[in-house]
Formats: sequence, C-alpha cells, structure tokens
Amino acid sequence: MADPLHSIAEPIRHAFARVTGLAADVIDPVVRPSDRADAQVNGALALAKQLGRNPRELAEAVLADGVLDAYCTSVEVAGPGFVNLTFRPEFLAAQVAAASADARLGVRTVPAERVVVDYSAPNVAKEMHVGHLRSTIIGDSIARLLVFVGHDVVRENHIGDWGTPFGMLIEHLIDLGADADAVVDSDDPNAFYQAARARFDADDEFKDRARQRVVLLQSGDEVTLSLWRQLVANSIRYFNKVYRQLGVLLVDGDLMGESAYHDLLPGVLTGLQQAGLLQHDNGADVVFPPGFTNRDGDPLPLIVQKGGGGFNYATSDLACVIDRVERVGATLLVYVVGSPQSQHLDMVFTVATMAGWLQPPARAVHVAFGSVLGSDRKMFKTRSGESVRLQALLDEGVERAAAAVREKSPDMPADEQAAVSRMVGIGAIKYADLSNDRVKDYVFDWDRMLAFDGNTAPYLQYAHARICSIFRRAALDRSLVRGVVPSLHEPQERALALALLQFDSAVHDAVDKFSPHRLCTYLFDLAQTFTSFYEACPVLKDGHEATRESRLALCDLTARTLEQGLSLLGIEAPERM
Repeated sequence: MADPLHSIAEPIRHAFARVTGLAADVIDPVVRPSDRADAQVNGALALAKQLGRNPRELAEAVLADGVLDAYCTSVEVAGPGFVNLTFRPEFLAAQVAAASADARLGVRTVPAERVVVDYSAPNVAKEMHVGHLRSTIIGDSIARLLVFVGHDVVRENHIGDWGTPFGMLIEHLIDLGADADAVVDSDDPNAFYQAARARFDADDEFKDRARQRVVLLQSGDEVTLSLWRQLVANSIRYFNKVYRQLGVLLVDGDLMGESAYHDLLPGVLTGLQQAGLLQHDNGADVVFPPGFTNRDGDPLPLIVQKGGGGFNYATSDLACVIDRVERVGATLLVYVVGSPQSQHLDMVFTVATMAGWLQPPARAVHVAFGSVLGSDRKMFKTRSGESVRLQALLDEGVERAAAAVREKSPDMPADEQAAVSRMVGIGAIKYADLSNDRVKDYVFDWDRMLAFDGNTAPYLQYAHARICSIFRRAALDRSLVRGVVPSLHEPQERALALALLQFDSAVHDAVDKFSPHRLCTYLFDLAQTFTSFYEACPVLKDGHEATRESRLALCDLTARTLEQGLSLLGIEAPERM
C-alpha cells in the first residue's frame, strides 16, 4: 500500500483492539494528515467515550504497544487524546517507490458497485448552452473517478426527446416539406426551434395541429414517429460534435431519453396505487411525501398524472428509478443536476423509497451544482441577453489559448501549437468550473482561467510539461527511474514525498463527496510543492550526480500524478508548452 496513512491504519486498528478488547473490524482509527506532524490518529476519543475511559490514557496505551515503532521516528499524545506521528524517512521512501512502480500510483480500488451517473441532459432540437456546461463536465469527472476506483459505471444521458414541444416541432417540419437534416442547422439547432415556437405562439390553427400531433406521437403513429426520429438523430449528431470538442466520454450508447420510459409510465401509477400512496387532489393523481410543504405550510404533492391524463417529469423520473434499479441493476444512482431541482429530486427519491423501488443497498444521490455567472454576478449571458452557446464558448477558449501558446512557445510547430491550444483552452474552461466547490456559483473569467499562474489548468499543465522537459534534457527514458527508492534527506524532498503519497486520499475524498474540486485542490498543492522542491533540490546540475536518480524518480512520479489527476478531471496534459 503506497499511502502511508492507510499502511499504518491496519496495525493501529489491531493495537486499539488489543488495548480495548474490542474486535478490530469495529474500530476506525481515523488517520489523517496534520499540520503539526506528518499525520494524526483521532480514534482514541470516540473509543474512550464508548468504553468510559480517559482518552489520553487510551492513546498512551496504544503507543506503549509499540505498533508504530517500525513506521515512525516520533509519536506523541496531544490535546485530549490525539496521536501525532512523524514517519521514518525510509518508510516514506519505500512507500514512494511502491507508488512509482504501480500503474495506479498507489490509489486503492474498492469493492465494485454498479453505478448509474445521470448527466448532461440536453434537449432535442435545442442548442447546448453554458447552462449545460456544469452538468456535463462535473458528471464526466465523477464518472471517471468512479471507474478509476473500481466501480462499474453506466453513463446515462437523459435527453429531453419527448413531450408537448415535439408536436410543435414535427408539425413545423411537415409544413416545411423537408427532412430534418435539410432544415435544422446542426451547428445552430435553436433557429428551427425558435421558428416553430413563434408559429405556435402566433397561430391558433397551427397550435391546434401541434397538440393533435402530440397525441399521434404518444399513440405511436408511424409517420409521426418517423419525423420524430429525424429530429432526434439530427440532434444527436450535434450533441456528439459538442461532446467531442469538450472531450467528455458520452457516446450514443449512453443516451436514455425520456421516450425510453414512455411505456413504463402507466406502471408507475399502478405501483403507487398498489402501495396505497396515490391520492386524487385538484383533479390530479398525486403522492404526498412526508416532510414537504409549500410556502403556506400545506403538504406539497408530487404530481404523477395531470388532470387531463398526461404524465410529467415526476412520472418519468420515478420510471427512471425503477428502470435503473431493476433492469440496469444499479445500487447507486447519481444525478448530476442543478441545485434548483433539489426539492423535486428529494421528493422523487422519497416517493420511490416509500413505494419500495429504492431500497437498500440501492440509494440515490443528487450531485447539485450552482450557476455560471458573468462579471456582473448575474447569470452568464451574451451582451444581447441570450444564453451563451456552448460551442461558441469552447471555440473562443481555444482561440484565446492559441494566442497564449504562440506567445509562450513561438518556435513550436504549427500543428503542435494547435493541439496544445486545444488542450489548454478546453482544459482551462473545465478546470475553472471543477476547481470551484460545485454547490456554489462561480464567475466566468477568461483572464483568470487562462493564466499560467494560480490555481488554473494552464498552471498544472505547464508544471507537467516542465517536468517532461527535464527528462528530454537528460535524454533519459522516464520508465527507468520507476520503482527507485528515493533518498529524502532534504525537507523539500520529504514534503514532496508526503504530497505524492496523498494522491490516494485525494482521489477517494473526491469520490466519497462527489466533489472534483477536492482533487483540483490537491493537484494545485502538489504542483506548488514540486516547485519548492525543484528550486531547492538540483536535479541535473553538475555536482549533484549522487542524488540525480532519486530526484528524477520524484520528478517522474509527480508528472504521472499530475497527468493522472488531470485525466480524472477530463483534462489532457501536454508534454510541451
């Protein structure tokens, strides 16, 4: 095990067991990094309270067991019963060598669960705008993280491809007398949607035909379905173009539109009826989950069938839960959806649990996120007040990055400049989003996100490229230093070793909390720690041959950790910048 915190957790657990007489598997020693030492053990307080003992005395008894002598140069009891640890240099060096020799860089895998991650969710016949950015890239990173630690991840892109708007869209398509590819611009699908909407709002006869077309669609009329399929196929090509540009892993096989659940909707009502949950309220069929009230304090219903007999988002979302648990076999359902949908999803999960569709070990998690704001701290829009097109935003990011790359590396070949510009531009946009706590809003700022200093993707990408340049100057194959046991005599070498060995904890912390920003913080701290090491510890300089291999090993592991960490965020790490 490469992470020293986990390497010592098991022997400490057994030491607590010997001292307390408890079974080892019920003890969690809670070993964490510490500002006052290399690590701190916090388990004595909870155990002492459970056993009615003095926590300092319990901690001292564990130290007297001698379990930490092989790992630490010093241990001391601090405060009410914390144990501060300072690791032996040879122990840390062995852990670094183990991480270096490991393709996973010391990151543990976990018992696999089947996990559905629901993210992105654009609407057919509409363009993707900046409002889709956060769901798409946060969901993509969470899916990557879950896969990396060993889970079986099913990506589901719950596109809006059903419902009332399609009567309007299909009827407009019929009136134009052409197929969807001829009249729907694959770069700007909104023009077609807006034209159909304008006719719907202005023409009552068209409005009536559109509503009749919805009935035909939902009843399975083949002519209507054929036109609907054209619209969906056209939009999928557009989505894929944006996804390729953004560098996310969604493919056609991940699409699960609302239409996929159409046949399941009557069964949702039947299930709720059989569970005794369905009530009739103001002409609609509803469920009243406990604990939800409106502004007046009255019970808040989840409407599952409207008065006219139509279904809605709640019905479809309940069908999703049933399908994901029963057909997909998932035990964890992750919904990467904006914060405004929190109450709706809470009600859906509560009703699904009440109906018996969401029972342990199956559970659902809402990964909520805030909004992207402009410099005025209002919703990010164009100067004309429209939503910012995602494709245009990505294009601008690459263009701005290209100017920065040209200035920084004017001698780089044009084709390489173009490739690096794409990595830097798209990476900057992603990292600016992911490095913020997802539940908070953030201000979109080109200058900040494309800066080569500070907590940005270009800073981390440049740190990785700089390390790669060290090996080019040394004319050395990086693989030759992997598994080397480094010497950790200088404080900066030791600090870098400790930082590298926290990659495992950083990855699992991001996974456990569904918070990629925690991994971003770790990567930024690692890059800064490497800078301090590189400034204080010569690597290739003449006169330092004795430490060269050791320090090159630390350099290589740092580069690989940065590259792997950025990859888990969906960001590429160029070798030259």
